[in-house]
Amino acid sequence: MTTTRLAALGHEEPPLLSLAQRLLSVAELGLPEMLLPGGEAFSFTMSGRKASDGSWTLDRRGTSTRYAAITALGVEFLPEDRQRAALAGRTAQEFTGLLIESLPAVTNLGDAALIAWAAAETGHPKLSDALAQVEALDEEGRPQYTVEAAWVLSALAAARGTVDVERRFAAARDRLLRARIGDSPLFPHATGPGLVPWYRAHVACFADQTYPLQALARAHASDDQGGDPEALAASEACAQRICELQGDGGQWWWHYDARTGGVVEGYPVYSVHQHAMAPTALFDLTDAGGSDFGASIRKGLRWMSDVPELGAGHEPLILDELGATWRKVYRGDPKKAVRAARGLGTRVVPGLRLKSLDRVYRPLSVDRECRPYEFGWMLHAWQGGRI
Repeated sequence: MTTTRLAALGHEEPPLLSLAQRLLSVAELGLPEMLLPGGEAFSFTMSGRKASDGSWTLDRRGTSTRYAAITALGVEFLPEDRQRAALAGRTAQEFTGLLIESLPAVTNLGDAALIAWAAAETGHPKLSDALAQVEALDEEGRPQYTVEAAWVLSALAAARGTVDVERRFAAARDRLLRARIGDSPLFPHATGPGLVPWYRAHVACFADQTYPLQALARAHASDDQGGDPEALAASEACAQRICELQGDGGQWWWHYDARTGGVVEGYPVYSVHQHAMAPTALFDLTDAGGSDFGASIRKGLRWMSDVPELGAGHEPLILDELGATWRKVYRGDPKKAVRAARGLGTRVVPGLRLKSLDRVYRPLSVDRECRPYEFGWMLHAWQGGRI
């Protein structure tokens, strides 16, 4: 099935339609291998291991509740037979039911919010149980990490038509809007002080931008009384800024100064940002009535097959037969030294670049891992649409 989003991609740039369809095939091939034995949970990551003949295999490592919930959010857009193929015989709703059953042991707000969001999107009858756990974990007045606060708002926006969540929805919406620093269009790493050390409290990551802009767009779209212009404007401003800062090669940069709206450190460049997280957030904003960011989405997607950091003839980031995309291109600096130096430097002198670090630590390394949420958001981005 070709979605509206894929059809538009094919109209604007046909070669990228083939790339997107290739990536979606990789996702559907890879997800079943990421399930743990029994098919009731997803691994945290698949780590690449190179054999003596040069071939690669993937080893499961760890387990992740949030990655499982994100996967359900993406797989939900597939036809039922393909949902069952991806989830060991279960539909996305049935798999979400397993996650809801696990909620009594879930202590992380973000994990609970993602489960509730999946419950709302799949129409699970125990949505109220999932929302109750979110409320229990979301202590009123307590600062939260911005990503998790955004997932709370997205879950509540998805649930609005089914359950009365208006009081909690308003609080979650206001919390995100208040989190911004001054007139900066970007979001910080936490919604209030206390969670991040002072010397890097100004540093926010790419996820701190995409999830709030997505949540606020969805908040606007969920309001059947004329929308929420303030939420839409905040989402739009954030999207405009990260698109303005996008790299010449389509890179979505990793760390930003939430005070000034500038880049602190660009690397690593993550595959999931290029093919999934940026597209799903920007598509949702457009669907909610925001601007068309298709050009930036296409530019970012193109990076997956044309990686300027690695040059001509580089090893592929997409491994079709393995069902994987390598996770990131990074500097290989010990203990993330470049990020630390630039974080400290920009704390004192906003905009300080320390350009000598770019010559010493060039982004030539590839992280040979692949995680389930990368494919969950990929499916959400390209198979979804019209929130």
